[in-house]
Amino acid sequence: MPEKEDTLVIRANVEVTASSLQAIVQNAKKVSGADEKGVYRVDTADKVSEMISRFLMENDFEGFVKNIDNYR
Repeated sequence: MPEKEDTLVIRANVEVTASSLQAIVQNAKKVSGADEKGVYRVDTADKVSEMISRFLMENDFEGFVKNIDNYR
């Protein structure tokens, strides 16, 4: 993965399936666990951003966008 200073945060609308979003929320809750009152203290919007960013880095998004054939 690139160093943090080599990346930019871009706010964009991204289309995902409802089941993808549900899976992120469910898994984020499982990983974070509930506090003593049963409340989950996890920012699921941040987790969505993290998961999409990680997927793009691991699947060579940079190479994909550099290929002119992907713009047709």
